[in-house]
Amino acid sequence: MTLPLVNAILNGTSFVLLLAGLAAIKAGNRKLHESLMYTAMATSAAFLACYLYYHLVIRTTMPFNRTGAVKTAYLVMLASHVLLAMVNVPLVLRTVFLARRERWEEHKRWAKVTLPVWLYVSITGVVVYLCLYVWNPPAPA
Repeated sequence: MTLPLVNAILNGTSFVLLLAGLAAIKAGNRKLHESLMYTAMATSAAFLACYLYYHLVIRTTMPFNRTGAVKTAYLVMLASHVLLAMVNVPLVLRTVFLARRERWEEHKRWAKVTLPVWLYVSITGVVVYLCLYVWNPPAPA
């Protein structure tokens, strides 16, 4: 299994855990919600560690070989993914901080912003993998 595939699996797992955490809190199960959200944080942190290792130590890049509107759409999605991934880290940390302090009203307000960003970053991480490693045609000779 390649590190990019591991990263995609970690992102996909985070996405599923986030949805399960949302369902748990909507059902009133705060303990399960807390466990699921901490597990989502752990899988996201594992992703970040693997991603940084891959790009800082292994230092490989994978070009996206499509052209035209498809390439433009990919680059827009990639740019939004990277930008929101950077924004997501402080959002998650602040949201968790508020929960740890039991500042529930503030936590809920922040979570309403954090969750959609985190979900988007997680699922687009999977889509980036698919674009580069599954749907990407070979480079022209």
